[in-house]
Amino acid sequence: MATLGATDLTKVKYDPDFVQGAKNAAFTCLNIQPGEKTVLITDRDSIQIGAALAEQFINAGADLTSFVIEDVAERPLRAFPGVIAEAMESASVSCFAAGAQTGELKSRIEMTQIVNRQGIRHAHMVTITPRIMKEGMLADYKKIDLLSSWVLERCKKTQLLTATTPTGTHLKATFDPSIKWLKTSGIVSPEKWCNLPGGEVLTSPARVDGVFVVDGVLGDWMSQKYGDIESTPLRIDIENSRIVGCSCSRHEILRDFMGYITTDENSNRVGELALGTNIWVKTVIGHMLQDEKIPGLHLAFGHPYSEHTGAKWRSTTHLDVVSRHFDVELDGVAIMRDSKYLTNGEV
Repeated sequence: MATLGATDLTKVKYDPDFVQGAKNAAFTCLNIQPGEKTVLITDRDSIQIGAALAEQFINAGADLTSFVIEDVAERPLRAFPGVIAEAMESASVSCFAAGAQTGELKSRIEMTQIVNRQGIRHAHMVTITPRIMKEGMLADYKKIDLLSSWVLERCKKTQLLTATTPTGTHLKATFDPSIKWLKTSGIVSPEKWCNLPGGEVLTSPARVDGVFVVDGVLGDWMSQKYGDIESTPLRIDIENSRIVGCSCSRHEILRDFMGYITTDENSNRVGELALGTNIWVKTVIGHMLQDEKIPGLHLAFGHPYSEHTGAKWRSTTHLDVVSRHFDVELDGVAIMRDSKYLTNGEV
């Protein structure tokens, strides 16, 4: 293993409970083959998780180069470090297992641009935590892939999706058949990088109208700052895919949310609609990386993953929002009740 910077991950001690999740990442999700050039990126706060991943990547036979971000750049990152970018240009596999600081989204977008251009099998584990390694990363991703495929085939035919929750969410969404639905089940492919834990089916909808009550978690750096906001939910009013109003009893949440969605002209536009498919994840824990995979529905405002969906617009921001206890119908047919899939034994 080539270790750049001051930190050798092979000498870092870590919680043995991380082993199974790290094995899942290396052998099932990324399917690392002997001799594959692999880049692992972690940071000081996530270094034990990085060490667990490094050991399993090596066990899988990876030709591994690892980086601890603080060894090569100052935080928060204003751009993706050149030395890491250079290593990724010749890699087949990569993994980002580090925290998210305010203003760092741009650097992560620069990283995924390399991933997309080079067709790298990339695991995105931004804001990974010990709890997530012991919960969501223990999932049976082959079974999640089967459920995700079942959901994907139904979504691809859908013209109208409706969704409600007991706390007041009521949405209608329509779709452009030229815009792709994507499956990110946790089985990573060169065609689309994948968050780990994985488990969602997503697209960029043509139009969304209604109300989304966020009684779960907010994305990007707000996930770490606020965690589970069930006791102080954020109401978002949406017309023609644009946010036209929002309210929250907690002033700082409203302030940060409004600041984020006014970053550019499309930061307040629905860019993603997704159905979570990780049936191993049972409850909101206040971390977007895992919470958006819970069976249910979530939205994101901003960038529509146009490089994968085919959407004709872009944004410099991407902010996910998660709620609880969804009923979802596709063209009037129930696919989910109280965030439980109605598969009728088909999966």
